[in-house]
Amino acid sequence: MNNIITDIKALQEETILNLKNSKAINTIRAYKSDFNDFGLFCAQNGFKALPSEPKIVSLYLTHLSTKDVKLSTLKRRLVSIGVIHKLKGHYLDTKHPLIIENILGIKRRKGSYQIGKKPLLINNLKLIINVIDQLKIEKIKKLRDKSIILIGFSGGFRRNEIVSLNVDDLDFVTEGVKINLRKSKTDQFGEGSIKGIPYFDNSKYCPVKSVSKWIEVSEILSGPLFRRFTKGSKLSEKRLTDQTVALLIKQYLKLAGIDNKNYSGHSLRSGFATSAAESGAEERSIMAMTGHKSSQMVRRYIKEANLFKNNALNKIKI
Repeated sequence: MNNIITDIKALQEETILNLKNSKAINTIRAYKSDFNDFGLFCAQNGFKALPSEPKIVSLYLTHLSTKDVKLSTLKRRLVSIGVIHKLKGHYLDTKHPLIIENILGIKRRKGSYQIGKKPLLINNLKLIINVIDQLKIEKIKKLRDKSIILIGFSGGFRRNEIVSLNVDDLDFVTEGVKINLRKSKTDQFGEGSIKGIPYFDNSKYCPVKSVSKWIEVSEILSGPLFRRFTKGSKLSEKRLTDQTVALLIKQYLKLAGIDNKNYSGHSLRSGFATSAAESGAEERSIMAMTGHKSSQMVRRYIKEANLFKNNALNKIKI
């Protein structure tokens, strides 16, 4: 009998672990953050946040729209409110007409066009690398930062994918380097994928040579590929945060004399996709590198890349 009880307890503990890992940590954190904002709105207006009802949620969405919150953010907040209700054992009809019709009305009145973060295109990428090379800082720091930016761009990586890489994920071959991406935003179950990054003709901007040199100089044999430095430029065992990638890009753009306001960690990924499209790469080959499951976003990059190339005004001679 005791063995059965012990087995049940073990199964319960294992089940709890499964539930906790059903969604990525960053996703759960985003849900909670979104719901906290909804909770604050409810508290300020005398509403009950949990469980709530469609009428209150609709009022919250209207409140957000008056603050010029992006439509994408508004929709994400709605999803988060619904998920938290579900996790807490409450039902909330997020497709109730009061909610859906309100969103459609907001979309019509406010529009849904979004100004995305700027892509880091090749010219600015080179400027950044040149700036790093000219800095009077330790060689090891230069190598780390150059490798992060070059690998991030050439692999079309998300910033959290860059910092999640381990040394063991890299396999240097004759053609370049194979990078095993163990998990990503669109691969929550860890099926994994492999990206191939070839050698560049110009060694100064070659991601393969840069990361190879970084591993050699840092003497990292296993564990996180990109790590933090402690005081005195000593390399630690701690993995970099994804926020660091965005901060580095902004820092070096500023040093290069470029307005960094609309750049972020995503600028490496969008920069690759846009640059590849400008160079004539096919949609499917861009998607194979970036890991996009839908062609919608990739087609947006291609459209922007061809904005002047296929412009009808090019045919008009004035």
